[in-house]
Amino acid sequence: MNAGKRVLIVSNRLPIKISRKDGVINYQTSEGGLATGLGSIYRQGKNLWIGWPGAEVEDSEKEQVTHNLTEQNLCPVFLTQKEINDFYEGFSNETLWPLFHYFPTYAEYNPQYWESYIQVNQKFADAIIKSATKDDVIWIHDYQLMLVPEMVRRQIPEVSIGFFQHIPFPSYEVFRLIPWRKELLNGLLGADVIGFHTYDDVRHFISAVNRITGLPNIANEIRIDSRTAIVDAFPISIDYKKYRALAEDSNTRRNERKLRQLINHNRLIISIDRLDYSKGIIHRLQAYQLFLEQHPELRGKVAMIQLVVPSRDSVPKYKQLKEEMNRMVSEINGKFSTLGWQPIQHFYRSFPIHLLSALYKAADVALVTPMRDGMNLVAKEFIASKTDQKGVLVLSEMAGASRELSEAFIINPNDVWDFADKIYQALNMPEDEQKRRMTAMQQTVSKFDIFNWVKNFMDKLDAVKVFQQAMHTRIINPSIRQKLSIRYYYGMKRAIFLDYDGTLVPFHKNVMGAVPDEELLQLLKDLCNDPHNKVIITSGRDYQTLDKWLGHLPVDIIAEHGAWYKDHGKFWRSKRDLNDDWKQEIYNVMNQFVRRTPGASIEEKSYSLAWHYRKVEDGLGNLRVQELMADIKHFVSDRGLQMLQGDRVLEIKSIAVNKGRAARRWLEKEEYDFLMAIGDDHTDEDTFKAMPEDAITIKVGSTISAATYYLGSYEEVRTLLREMVTAATFVDNEQGMLKEAS
Repeated sequence: MNAGKRVLIVSNRLPIKISRKDGVINYQTSEGGLATGLGSIYRQGKNLWIGWPGAEVEDSEKEQVTHNLTEQNLCPVFLTQKEINDFYEGFSNETLWPLFHYFPTYAEYNPQYWESYIQVNQKFADAIIKSATKDDVIWIHDYQLMLVPEMVRRQIPEVSIGFFQHIPFPSYEVFRLIPWRKELLNGLLGADVIGFHTYDDVRHFISAVNRITGLPNIANEIRIDSRTAIVDAFPISIDYKKYRALAEDSNTRRNERKLRQLINHNRLIISIDRLDYSKGIIHRLQAYQLFLEQHPELRGKVAMIQLVVPSRDSVPKYKQLKEEMNRMVSEINGKFSTLGWQPIQHFYRSFPIHLLSALYKAADVALVTPMRDGMNLVAKEFIASKTDQKGVLVLSEMAGASRELSEAFIINPNDVWDFADKIYQALNMPEDEQKRRMTAMQQTVSKFDIFNWVKNFMDKLDAVKVFQQAMHTRIINPSIRQKLSIRYYYGMKRAIFLDYDGTLVPFHKNVMGAVPDEELLQLLKDLCNDPHNKVIITSGRDYQTLDKWLGHLPVDIIAEHGAWYKDHGKFWRSKRDLNDDWKQEIYNVMNQFVRRTPGASIEEKSYSLAWHYRKVEDGLGNLRVQELMADIKHFVSDRGLQMLQGDRVLEIKSIAVNKGRAARRWLEKEEYDFLMAIGDDHTDEDTFKAMPEDAITIKVGSTISAATYYLGSYEEVRTLLREMVTAATFVDNEQGMLKEAS
């Protein structure tokens, strides 16, 4: 992280909890993984952690609490009981939590909850804005604060903002169920770096952004106006050395001996969870019961300690889960217990950390089998605690940790038969195999610990900010626009090369829907009316369409990427060395894909074929175009052809045809003291490369280009051209008036 930068950490909860005893406020420090990892940051210098202190505070106490917390580099956001009920218990935990964990039938869509979510997010944003400057780094955490990045960005546009989500991000089909889905995505897109635990979450988020907001992406980059946001995976972890040291502590060893006595030195299976329907507690009990039924020889030799930490058990769904859990524990114990043996020791409470460490260390098998989990740090805590490298982890494939810990027994928690079998296999795994697997997992967890997670995220945030600042030197800001207008005015012989689709007009689902509007036609007329200008339209469209739309204007036109060209007032001409004897075979293949793909169509040009999929369902079009490219790639290379991918279009043309070669015809005929080329896709890169070094080259809508400058959209292109025309006209008028006056 850049030295000297102040960091503001923002989360729903501060790393402390307020409690009262005999009317006195007490502050209890959190020992959670996030507090551990970020403790090294927020305690330094003037850094700050902003969040709710965990309890309602009376108005008369707020000033004192704020003062006490400020001394610890903490800034409280006070919430009323109603806000806690509607924002936290309501929208966060009754709408987002079940939906993001793939329990959509549990989700409630209450407009009152949503309004409270907006208001509380604004409270957090206001607290940030009050403390932050544009030079700070703001790191916002988790699903309770998804609107905050955009709220802060509106007030402090230049500030560096990171957001990390600690729970899964669901697929588009699930996320779209939320009535306020677009607002949530726009909120997150206020961040510069948006982090998740796994690549699956990244993929789901980008898909939702594409389909709901319409914003495109290049790999994991999303362009929002003139800013690029990066979406990436940062798997969170634990303080490995802390759990390693705990396992060697004398208190832990003493507790471990007591545990072994408690279970009569039987083989020990453990499961540790918070009470939640996403944790797979019922499926785990079903698998354990099936295991005992299938292996009567192990009854009396195996014990399971189930630790469940209380959570929201007054909420109906959680209360029902607790009742079902208790019923199953009683059923299993009642069915299989003997006078000297009980199959499950069930604890509904939290354990102190030394007892927890002893439980990890004593266990032969740990069952970490959620139905859905962002990461699950219990799995990593278990691994770190196994100082003798003995023990087996049975891990759900639905937990983010399964992406890193491939040496565990990976199971689908819904398949209780396989689950029961994996318990048996785990108990019978040879010691050398246990050690081989555990050693590999320990190397992973020790290397990628919580501090590495913090460093990776902050380094990425720094890198993105550097990239954005470098891009700002290319983005045509007001100062650069003014300089370009001056260069334009003093140019006595100007050539302006303009691409059409995506540069002068927006893309349309209907290929023929991009007819030039009156504003564009007038702009082109104004450019052409200046006797110093030569305007050349360079397009991949067929020459008949371009002639129909623009032929009445005094412009030169390059059509079909250079296969056809026309000087104003003259006839169309084509390159003489082209043939189209390949078209029928390619057309037949393309047509097969049209029949298989609703919404796809073929556009036939003189010397090229284009397979359009703008009307095809998102995802399906990308799949089909990849299949099409695979089918024709050998034919294309053998015949000297080229495949060009544009905005939802695949075009096949001769390799001898490109816009750059066509543009050289104009560059070689005359000399110009002002050259400008503007385009939006990779076919325009040939034009940029054909230009001399002092030319003004502008890429539209993408930051990856050989062009000198960048503009975000066709509207910005029109604005720039209009400003240049207006500036030149204004100066000419001023000089004309001065001459008349003299």
